[in-house]
Amino acid sequence: MHRHGYKGRKFGRETDQRLALTRGLMCSLILNTSITTTLARAKEIRRSTEKLITMAKKGGLNNRRLIIARLNDLEAATLLVDVIAPQIKRDSGYLRIERAGFRRGDNSEMGTISFVDEIDFDYEPAKAEKATKPAKKEDK
Repeated sequence: MHRHGYKGRKFGRETDQRLALTRGLMCSLILNTSITTTLARAKEIRRSTEKLITMAKKGGLNNRRLIIARLNDLEAATLLVDVIAPQIKRDSGYLRIERAGFRRGDNSEMGTISFVDEIDFDYEPAKAEKATKPAKKEDK
């Protein structure tokens, strides 16, 4: 049997467990800007997280809803769309993976995944001021 056309890593888990693992890792990466995990997990979440960042940079209500659905965490999705995405100035390659040695217990290769650009969490996006309508005059 060949393995042509099978994308993604299984991690020895069932589909729902694997989805929960990747969502949790993506949310942790967005909230902390850097996490250390196994190299295989880091490489796998880089694929999906970079796609989410691209969607966040495009903006729009539909992309925001898709990001919320994929992350399943409103806080992380809001942080990604409103704070992180406006600060990223590049078109692709938003994340870097650095090898971090081997885990002591089972000798698994570890990696640290982080954003290439420096992220400032105190960033205030420039919000367009809404034009206020004049108050209606009451007719008597």
